[in-house]
Amino acid sequence: MPFRIAISGIRAATGDLNVIGNNIANVNTAGFKGSRAEFADVFAMSNTGVTSQASGQGVNTSRVSQQFTQGNITFTDNGMDLAISGQGFFVVDDDGSQLYTRDGAFGLDREGYIVNAQNQRLKGFTADASGTISGALGSMRISASNTAPKSTSTIELGANLDSQESPPLVTPFDPNDNSSYNFTTATTVFDSLGGGHLAQFYFVKTGAGTWNMHTAVDGTGVGGASPLAFGTTGALTTPAGGTITLPAFTPSGGGAAMNVALDVSEMTQFGASFGVDRVVQDGYTTGRLSGIDIDTSGNIFARYTNGQSHVQGRVALANFPNPQGLRALGQNNWAETFEAGSVLIGAPGSSSLGLVQSGALEDSNVDLSEQLVKLIVAQRNFQANTEVIQTADATTQSVINIR
Repeated sequence: MPFRIAISGIRAATGDLNVIGNNIANVNTAGFKGSRAEFADVFAMSNTGVTSQASGQGVNTSRVSQQFTQGNITFTDNGMDLAISGQGFFVVDDDGSQLYTRDGAFGLDREGYIVNAQNQRLKGFTADASGTISGALGSMRISASNTAPKSTSTIELGANLDSQESPPLVTPFDPNDNSSYNFTTATTVFDSLGGGHLAQFYFVKTGAGTWNMHTAVDGTGVGGASPLAFGTTGALTTPAGGTITLPAFTPSGGGAAMNVALDVSEMTQFGASFGVDRVVQDGYTTGRLSGIDIDTSGNIFARYTNGQSHVQGRVALANFPNPQGLRALGQNNWAETFEAGSVLIGAPGSSSLGLVQSGALEDSNVDLSEQLVKLIVAQRNFQANTEVIQTADATTQSVINIR
């Protein structure tokens, strides 16, 4: 009997060493969750169920439980790297099978899908052409096509016109003669094809608190003079509402006719030098993909060379009532089981799900110092059980040698 008990102890210690060795081997594996060997004693039962005189029959490994504690988050230089701060798993598509992982080392494949080292596609909530997130779960794909341009429709113009200026001595207004106007400023506007055009604004003082504003695009005047009037406090009084609607004009280059409204509500006339505070227009040219950003809520933004960004989708996270019931598959993946419970899939930060940190990876949650101590203990347990075998062998030999 002592031999069997000691053998069960050796078997348990060997299993413990295997678990500890696996933890130590994966101390630098991103998203790895360490395991712990748990043991239960084996007790002899008589036919009547009386165990008071039984000494026990050794030990069994009852289970190897996974420890889903948070690992440290390390920042990287790759914006596609993702780390989960809190509960949850990334959802990946492995040739039609839905798997779960804490390893967020992702990148793009040649088709634009976000994939990991095993070429498994990251799943999330898809977005339509306008960037609206839907509830449909699909593989996240970044569109590499150029964005369509947007024709300028509004220009916001804010500036201070010096109230101490005098009307120009040269009349009438001539954009080629700087003696016929007091001030000028300019900005670039875009047509329906994304072509840029220089829009210039000229300010001509006509009297106390009154000015004319002239607009030209690519050197060609658009409409006539637009009157501006200011009150005694320097605030704009004309035009009412602060908006000037320019007549439609057709730019060079084949673009569609442009209809532009000038918002001059921020114009002022104070006794200070001329200064432009704001020139903003809402058009832009076509753009090429220049980068990808992912916020803490999992929203995936594609950045383009024209300064625009479009939502491509949202990373989905999954959680389970009992994560320890998940089946480890290797390659940093887990599979759903009945013991784990029904999967909950949602956006980062919702329900019990954690947040996503881009440009970072979650380290293994293995504490190397702790594992080394456990390694020593497991080794001592193994040695102690071999001593039991040696002692039992010596006792048996003594019995055999009785004459």
